[in-house]
Amino acid sequence: MPTRLKRPPFWRPLGFTASLLAFQFYLGYSAISGQFGIESREQIKAEIEILEDRSAALQAELDAYKHRISLMNPRHLDPDLITERARALLNMANADDILIMINPENGKPISGQFVELIDDELISIIQADSTL
Repeated sequence: MPTRLKRPPFWRPLGFTASLLAFQFYLGYSAISGQFGIESREQIKAEIEILEDRSAALQAELDAYKHRISLMNPRHLDPDLITERARALLNMANADDILIMINPENGKPISGQFVELIDDELISIIQADSTL
């Protein structure tokens, strides 16, 4: 009985090669322009710098809050802080202090507006506009 030899189909190795080439192309594309590829590396570095700056700013703010909390410790009260708060609450000033009055309507310092007023009128205006 004669046997007939079958030739292997040519499309199987060709399809396998094409699929491997397509997969290699996909990996190359992902390495260059994917989410974590070469092109997006600069964007990731910029985001890292922004986040590091933000972290440093938040750390500075946290340190400032810790310092303010340490100033309020009853065992270690700062005399300057105590006098400042007492003056603000009592609405008084020391003779050596330099006071700058601020207009509450526009937030600008009041300068030279009351030169023509007498002392009694000026004191009544200051006591009426006192916000401390």
